[in-house]
Amino acid sequence: MGLTVETLDFGGAEWKTNETIIIDWDSHDDPQNPVNWSFKRKWAVTAIVSAFTFISVVSSSIVAPASSQIAKDFNTTNKVVIAMTTSAFVLAYAFGPLFIAPLSEIYGRSLVLQLANLFYLIWNIACGLARNQGELIAFRFLAGFGGSAPFAIGGGMLADCWRSEEREQAIALYSFLPLLGNVIGPVSGAWIAEKVSWRWVFWSTIMADGVVQVFGLLFLRETFAPLLLERKANRIKNKMGILNQSTVRTVYQSPERQWKRIFAKAMVRPFAIFFREPIVQLLGLYLAFTFGIIYLLLTTIPAIFQGTYHFRIGIAGLHYISLGIGASIANQLSARITDRVYAYLKKRNDGIGQPEFRLPTMVLGTVLLPVGLLLTGWTAEHAAPWILLDIGIAFVGAGMVLNLQGTQTYVLDIFTLYSASALAAVTCLRSLTGFGFPLFAPAMYESLGYGKSGTILALAAIVLGCPAPWLLWHFGERIRNKSRYIAE
Repeated sequence: MGLTVETLDFGGAEWKTNETIIIDWDSHDDPQNPVNWSFKRKWAVTAIVSAFTFISVVSSSIVAPASSQIAKDFNTTNKVVIAMTTSAFVLAYAFGPLFIAPLSEIYGRSLVLQLANLFYLIWNIACGLARNQGELIAFRFLAGFGGSAPFAIGGGMLADCWRSEEREQAIALYSFLPLLGNVIGPVSGAWIAEKVSWRWVFWSTIMADGVVQVFGLLFLRETFAPLLLERKANRIKNKMGILNQSTVRTVYQSPERQWKRIFAKAMVRPFAIFFREPIVQLLGLYLAFTFGIIYLLLTTIPAIFQGTYHFRIGIAGLHYISLGIGASIANQLSARITDRVYAYLKKRNDGIGQPEFRLPTMVLGTVLLPVGLLLTGWTAEHAAPWILLDIGIAFVGAGMVLNLQGTQTYVLDIFTLYSASALAAVTCLRSLTGFGFPLFAPAMYESLGYGKSGTILALAAIVLGCPAPWLLWHFGERIRNKSRYIAE
């Protein structure tokens, strides 16, 4: 029996052949399309996803000041094993997104994010009940696997519902809260370690995450356009009584679409993007370095302020606030000027926006990071007034925020549909350094001292970071035109 599109009460459907209906949005302004949602609804998604990210980072860093107390309780003296108590969680960040991101592109962002968070919650409870150091490290790794989901999925959800010219303030919140988590986590952990049992670092994050999970269940909605259109196609098929999968399909589906093929392809995609895309390799390498620096600081700040300046653990933990001050100032600067710079450059380019217009603020970040490393290292080396050390740490935090936001908005703009997989590839590399840097830091500082170590790290930051914005500004478009994933 012949079918006509007039027999449907759904928009966004058109004939490709006499037997196939292609499902798309009803119009450019279709309110079901996440990019056309109200600002209130978009900000609800942004806030909840950012809150999941915040809790994950707090969990990763809150253990750092308590690691000595944990080692004492478990009779552990090996410095590498002690550092792994913090780093194991971050190591899972490297592998979790490679599986979670493609799953989100098959089964939906919201469902996978919330199930992964429940997985994190279960193993975080296990951490609080751990009976020895080995159990604690293993449980931390498993908790980190679930906790990596906001990094794998969050950027994709923002790309789903925010247009390029609107995206910067959402990215500012999403990027800033992890840096804030790296401040609140250690400060809280320091006072918990001093006043009560270290196990409360886990009970406190469990309670906070439970609150965020409730808000997610109540208010977080699916944003992934291919899945939303598939649901629309299924409603049409049910109304028409069609059993043939190929008769009604979305603009994202091929006629031979099968779940096994999709799953296999999506699982491979983050690895393929990393190995085939020079942009991801370049930015991933630099972000890997900066992320490693942050976790190196998180694990060495207690040693510097307790060993060099002889502060109590709780007071030493307060100096993490300087990292947050630098991050906050940079976040406000980025949020206020990045969209304006983008609009200005777009206007100068005859109204055509380019992802490279996101890069100017990153230039400042590549300068602040090495300056902060030099100031931090030589201040600690000579036991200069601690305020100079705090200023150096603030510069590092500011550089981290500017680099992270510039990188994430650039990746989101060019890999919109596959942004979760692209960010998973970047997250994998940076998490490996976040795991590794704290492990070699004690040996490096003992051998070279804080001053020389800081100089080496600053030189590495200059070599890896300063050329990146310039190379992408001049050659980014040429590289993008040769990309199969960006073209898709």
